[in-house]
Amino acid sequence: MRKSLWLVIAVLSVQVSYGQNGSKKITLDDLYKNYTFRVKDVPGFNAMQDGKRYTQQDEENKHQYIRIYNLETGKVSKTIFDNSTQTYNGTEIKVSEYTFSKDEHKLLLKTDNENIYRRSILQHVYVYDIASGDIKLLDKDKVLHATFSPDGTKVAFVKNNNLFYKDLKTDELVQVSTDGEKNSIINGNCDWVYEEEFSFTRAFEWNSTGSHLAWFRFDESKVPEYNMAKYTGLYPEQYTYKYPKAGERNSVIEIKIYDLQSKQVVKADIGPETNVYIPRIKWTESAKRLCVYRMNRLQNKLELLMANANTGVTRVIYREKNKSYISINDEITFLPDGHSMILGSEQNGWNHLYKYNWDNDKITDLTPGNFDIESLTGVDLDRKLVYYTAAEVSPMHRNLYVVNWDGSGKRCLTPAPGMHNITPCEGFNFFLDKYSRLDKVPVYRLINASGNIIRTLEDNKVLADKMKEYAMGDIRFMKFRGASNSLNGWMITPPDFDKHKKYPVLMYQYSGPGSQEVADKFPVGNYWWHQMLAQKGYIVICVDGTGTGYRGEAFRKKTYLTLGKYESADQIAVAKNLANLPYVDKSRIGIWGWSYGGFMSSTCILKGNDVFKTAIAVAPVTNWRYYDNIYTERYMRTPQENPTGYDDNSPEKMADKLKGKFLYIHGTADDNVHFQNSVMFTTALIKADKDFDSEYYPDKAHGISGGNTRNHLYRRMTQFILDNL
Repeated sequence: MRKSLWLVIAVLSVQVSYGQNGSKKITLDDLYKNYTFRVKDVPGFNAMQDGKRYTQQDEENKHQYIRIYNLETGKVSKTIFDNSTQTYNGTEIKVSEYTFSKDEHKLLLKTDNENIYRRSILQHVYVYDIASGDIKLLDKDKVLHATFSPDGTKVAFVKNNNLFYKDLKTDELVQVSTDGEKNSIINGNCDWVYEEEFSFTRAFEWNSTGSHLAWFRFDESKVPEYNMAKYTGLYPEQYTYKYPKAGERNSVIEIKIYDLQSKQVVKADIGPETNVYIPRIKWTESAKRLCVYRMNRLQNKLELLMANANTGVTRVIYREKNKSYISINDEITFLPDGHSMILGSEQNGWNHLYKYNWDNDKITDLTPGNFDIESLTGVDLDRKLVYYTAAEVSPMHRNLYVVNWDGSGKRCLTPAPGMHNITPCEGFNFFLDKYSRLDKVPVYRLINASGNIIRTLEDNKVLADKMKEYAMGDIRFMKFRGASNSLNGWMITPPDFDKHKKYPVLMYQYSGPGSQEVADKFPVGNYWWHQMLAQKGYIVICVDGTGTGYRGEAFRKKTYLTLGKYESADQIAVAKNLANLPYVDKSRIGIWGWSYGGFMSSTCILKGNDVFKTAIAVAPVTNWRYYDNIYTERYMRTPQENPTGYDDNSPEKMADKLKGKFLYIHGTADDNVHFQNSVMFTTALIKADKDFDSEYYPDKAHGISGGNTRNHLYRRMTQFILDNL
């Protein structure tokens, strides 16, 4: 018996009680009205070109200031913007973000944010001359992606689906493209699916001298349209946009290059095939060479093309293939020799950094070993050093490392266990290290190139002290036995936990490919709500199952072509093993999740109807045929190629298996996971004569927020759990 229990669950070294002696109870008002447990950061941190100073956006007495600080001492050397005195036509500018020109003589002040989708934001933009204090409106309308040219004399932006730039010396406005049209042609901005799945929205780039602009032209005229009702007036309005579902047509992409002097445009030759993806473009060290990423529809072949900016002629400099799929990243830096680059790849089964020479086809693994790189922090071209963060010590940790270009001399600069999120400063002499652990609130520290701590910019002591007032449940890392693997997880127990009593269990997960919910970092997001549930007598557990990140390619890509199969098998196995623990009430195990996690909780209560009593699914995918093609086909191929993969683990197709109490929730204006998913699932449940609960939020997107929405949402979920688990 002792041996079998060890296979069920094993406690790791970290168990956290936070040293709390408080007795206060967490309320929904704490979480979604008063924001009692808000984590502070360093707002508007921007390292300056001299590598010795940084700027920060401060707010005092309802006024905003942008100040220059000394990196080492933290002393203010100058206030460069004060919105109480430096106004536009007598009106204060409420700055949401700012960017410097490269010479640091000007600022772009961005305000009046109007979100379009996840990353795209329309803004009023002001050009601020720091020396003179002069402020000018860039354009009378809100624009997208205002970006300085490298010499600071021009600003490019997108308006009405066209690319423009403004000459700041002459005030001349130049329209680079003219054919932009809603739901047809987009210049310089991504279409919906590129923005969502390739994780970028600004689709233009200045070259290093500012002589050329390269941009994406999306022809989405033949992409199927999706309509959403907006219930804002007497008669609902229809919002229509282009959304390619699995197996459907994509935008046709062109990469164009504009010469500012000659005003001529050339097209980069990306080949005759139009059913491809161009997930990135990047100018090289030369102002005349543009690198274009080209990927096939199945996303298992990647080529890097080198384009001549004057002619558009291209040649392939790098090829990569994978038996399943290739994940696109930004881990690429071109080196000054003109024929080498640092790039990321998982060609050996782990995500690593390589130095590659395309002239002689020589490739050097800079980070060998059985671990995954998280990101390329930066490349010091002067010292020939590469900085990166990696999960080398453990999948649950991130540390900063440095290595020479030839792969020698690797050093860990942040050996302390936990999570180090790194922002490099110019010159790589200093780094901003956001450091936290499961039991340590985030601390923003400045470290030098040796890894020594110079000073702390924000310690979140206010939050740490506030937490001591509350009765918090212990949280600990644990190893859980899944369907076929040992899995990482954490467990929160009630503050008055007694191992001789039995408790209901709520499992939380996301489970999407490459994701991670279990890491040695300070928990945020739903954590405080989970603590509130623990105070009400629930054990809350989270397990990263098969397909999640930082355990190598084989573990992450096992779910290929069968999304939902292995992930649900793991969650169900964990639940069944938990049922054997003496302090778990096996008749009261539930599961919940959001988005992919909602897909998973829906799948689990259907396939695991003998173990899960209750489930909540927020904004769930209920059939992958309804989701976008870039994401879905990356992991599943097309529905035409893989129909059983789509159907076998589709909640919509398994509605007749529902036995437990089930609540699903959706925003009617979800542009990402369409409300259609829940509507079609409802149809299937009704056809199967199943009882269920549902909640919809009018005109709310995938995040379901705004106004009193979050408070209402979590109150609804809390009561459902109290009533049914």
